[in-house]
Amino acid sequence: MTRFLKNRFFWWGVGIITGALAGYAYYYFYGCTSGSCAITSNPWRSSGYGAMMGVLLFDGLHRKGSWGREE
Repeated sequence: MTRFLKNRFFWWGVGIITGALAGYAYYYFYGCTSGSCAITSNPWRSSGYGAMMGVLLFDGLHRKGSWGREE
């Protein structure tokens, strides 16, 4: 189980799901209804942007060894 949690692709998956959910929540609660906002006017763009940010965040935390030893 420990080896599975150290796998980079596992954390990418967690980052994609978490980021996409956070992006959609941002669109739902704070999104731009006029259509003038490039990211938050569309739920697909907002979720995609959130997924990218989630991957960057979780991969960065995983690489720095915040959840264990350095790779």
